[in-house]
Formats: sequence, C-alpha cells, structure tokens
Amino acid sequence: MSTDDTAPAGLNPTDSPEGQPLSDRNENRSQRPDSDAFKAFMAGDWARSSEELPPEAPVAAHAARRRRAVSDRFPGERLVIPAGPFKVRSNDTDYRYRPHSGFAHLTGLGLDHEPDAVLVLEPVDPGTGDDGGHHVATLYFRELAGRDSAEFYANARYGEFWIGQRLSMAQIRAQLALETADLGDLEVAITQDAGVVEIGGTGIRLLREVDLNADALVDTSRINTGVDLEKADALDAVLAEALSELRLIKDAWEIEQMEAAVAATVSGFHEVVRSLPRAISHPRGERVVEGAFFTRAREEGNDLGYDTIAASGNNATTLHWIRNTGQVKAGELLLLDAGVEAESLYTADITRTLPVNGRYSDVQRKVYQAVLDAADAGFAAAQPGRKFREIHLAAVTVLAENLDGWGLLPVTLEEALADEGQHHRRWMPHGTSHHLGMDVHDCAQAKRELYLDGVLTEGMVFTIEPGLYFKDEDLAVPEEYRGIGVRIEDDILMTADGPVNLSAALPRKPEDVEDWMAGIWGPSRE
Repeated sequence: MSTDDTAPAGLNPTDSPEGQPLSDRNENRSQRPDSDAFKAFMAGDWARSSEELPPEAPVAAHAARRRRAVSDRFPGERLVIPAGPFKVRSNDTDYRYRPHSGFAHLTGLGLDHEPDAVLVLEPVDPGTGDDGGHHVATLYFRELAGRDSAEFYANARYGEFWIGQRLSMAQIRAQLALETADLGDLEVAITQDAGVVEIGGTGIRLLREVDLNADALVDTSRINTGVDLEKADALDAVLAEALSELRLIKDAWEIEQMEAAVAATVSGFHEVVRSLPRAISHPRGERVVEGAFFTRAREEGNDLGYDTIAASGNNATTLHWIRNTGQVKAGELLLLDAGVEAESLYTADITRTLPVNGRYSDVQRKVYQAVLDAADAGFAAAQPGRKFREIHLAAVTVLAENLDGWGLLPVTLEEALADEGQHHRRWMPHGTSHHLGMDVHDCAQAKRELYLDGVLTEGMVFTIEPGLYFKDEDLAVPEEYRGIGVRIEDDILMTADGPVNLSAALPRKPEDVEDWMAGIWGPSRE
C-alpha cells in the first residue's frame, strides 16, 4: 500500500520533531516537495469534474418516508444522526468505511459514502417540514476539495487523488432528494438555540457513540445551556431505540435488497462446495472455505455481512468460530455460517452443515435430521399474529424431544422444557431467531415488547436457526456424538399469507444436500 506522502501540505520535513504533536511527528516521513512551483504544477491541467446530476435513486422516496416516521415521533426536537468516522485498523490504515445502519436507513446512503457525515432533522412548525412533517432534514458532509487545492493530492484520507471521486453536494441532493450542507456548518446547526426546553431552548436527541465529535458538540452545548445530562442520555437512548424499531418492518425496496443479498449468498455457498477438494488438501482448509465465500461476497456484493464461520469437525461446536484456522477433513461436517452484504448494506445470514466428503454418516444424519425437524417446527410456528418468541419454543421443543429420546437429558422432558429447567441448552445454547436487515442482528435496540414479545407482522425479516453442538470434551454424551456440530439457518420473510423462505434455493434435506454437492463436483471426483 503506497502511502509515503500522507503529510499535509506545508509541513517542512527538515523541522525538528521536538515539541510537535505526535500526529505531526508521524508525518515527518513525507518526501513531497513544498514549493509554490510544485503546488502550482499539481493543481493545474486537470479536466473538470462532471457536474451532471444523477437521477433520483429508487431508495430516496423510501428514505423520506422513514424520516417522516421519525419526525412524527419527535416533533419539536432537533435530531442528530451521525454516519460515523473512519475506523483505524492499524496506525494510518483504516477499515473499509461503513456508515452506521441508522444513518444509512434514513438517508439511503450505502457503500463507503461520506465518512463523518451527519444527518440533522431540524424542527419546524407542524406541517411545514419535509413532506408536511415536523422537521427539515439536511445532510452535512465533507465535500471533496477542488483539484486546485492541496488537499486534492495531499490528504490520503479525503483527497480525490488518493481515494477517488465522490459525488458533489448538488449530486447527492439530486440523488437522495435530500438537502445538503457543508460539514463545517455542523457546529452552528447543532448548537443554535439549543438548551432547556422549558425555558424556550431547542431540545436535542443524539444517536450516541457513533461519532465522538458529534457527541462532544452536543454534550458541550448541553453543559453550556444547563441541560441535565442524565436526562438527556435517557432521551438519546429513546432515539436509538426508535431508529432500531423503525427497521422491524421492511418496505418493498428493503425486501428487494434482502432478496439480492440472499441470492449472492447462495452463490457463495456454491463456491464453497467447489472449493472443498482443495480445502481438504490444505493445512488450514477452513481458510480456503472462508476465502472462497469472501471472493463471491466481494464480487457480487459490498462485503461480508459479518465474519464468516467456517467450522469443521469439533470447531463447529464453537458458536462463533471465526478463527478458521483448522483443517477440513473427509468424514467430518463443515458448518458454514455466512452472509453477503449488498451494496445497500442489507445482509443475508445463512447456515448449512455439509458433509465434507459429500455423504453424512449415520450418526451425523441423525443429528442433522433432528435439527432440520426443529427448523421446520419453527417455520410452522412462524405465522402472522403469533409472537416472535413462539418460533424458539417450537424449535427447542423438537430438539429436547430428540435429546430425550436419545437418553441424553438428565431429567424428564417436562422438567427440561420448564423455565427453571432448560437442560437442553447445554447443546442448544442460543436463540432460534433474530431480526435481519442492515445489521445481521437487526433492530437489536428495539423494546422487548416489540422484539421478543412482538407479534409477527407482514414485512418482518428474520432467521430460523436451531442447532445441536456436542463438543469433543463433553462427557455427558456418548462418544459417537462428540465433535458433531449442526446448525441450519434460513432467512424468512413474513407475508400476509405466512412465512416465505428466502434462502430455499439452498438444499436443506440431507439427501438433497448430498445430491447438490455431487452435482457441483461432477462425476470426475472420486
């Protein structure tokens, strides 16, 4: 990665570092000339950037409706929703940028757009805001400097020379049907007239812990105007909760994005099966599997929705096994839990447990079938009007019945399923379902009564993912079960007529999995 010249223009590399801030000392390695002649040469003879305005994006109208819903929830209050800054990976290298999901949901901006941007919903008289709402929304962001500016070639984080072109304010405004402003105006926008509501000030709600600069601006304003910080924190928490709950029901555009993410993920699973012969021959075969899926994720989507779990053998009994350093051995099972994140930032989340050599052993098939039966029971329970928690109860009841039939439960089935029992959780310790969307565990800040105790409603997207995990070191089970971990996970769309399995293109029945793998490998594989 070539980043020798990251120092800002004007820094003299011959200056002594003594007394300089650490950031300046770190930039003393720059060898870029600082003369006026060099600056003039770098700034001149560039073609003009395109000023053509893009068409309005399909997401724009949906994002506007989401903002209106938030506006209706918090009339009269200033709402501050940051995208978040770059996150440092190591020294002067950053992770690929991804905005906060709440920000992306309200603006429609996905991919790596506009680090440090902040969406501000400014309260106005009722009925005079955007689309007749209670607020006017403005997106504050850092526009790329002109090519006659030193930042164009000198700033490795924000300069076009280094990171490529980004849309201008006018282009963002046209694409998103959203007012824009320079990030330099943000402080005034946040702090003007702020204060205690009871004495005429404008109250602020902030999506906290996303951008420390935004936190500092709001907190300083609150301190200076006598706002009770403890009460303000509680108000901020309600905003985060509301933004999370807003995503519980997906609109038509979001469902399209989920379908695209699932389709790309299915392609990734095909790629993994193709890679298994090489994975078996590699000392870190799980990395071969991980890499095969990642290639498809980057080719067809934006990135991974989360770190891939490529767990073979006993590693499959570790729920969040993301080291992926193990071997992939014929005769073992491979638990692959992976999802592609689309360019819109919506992600799939699918798990299949595959026989590495293409055929399940008798005991593997027995455990697999028990998990599949549990998944089917969860699917049958997922009906409009029923509670979200009923999916889990239906699935674990089937698992507990199997564990009881195999003689593994230390108590009766009734005692195990009682609230004070739950002995089956030794082998199925996680929940069966979670909401899915922009975050792999979407809507996580939603109130319990709307999430776990919520009613299944048309437009919800969630997973069904029971499993059984028998660790090598688990002496409470017969040896034949040890080292077997099985999870089956599908992505479900709730419709008015019942659940639809978005990931049904991936086979689930054991015989179908075997046939699918054989079809990918073809007759040439021994």
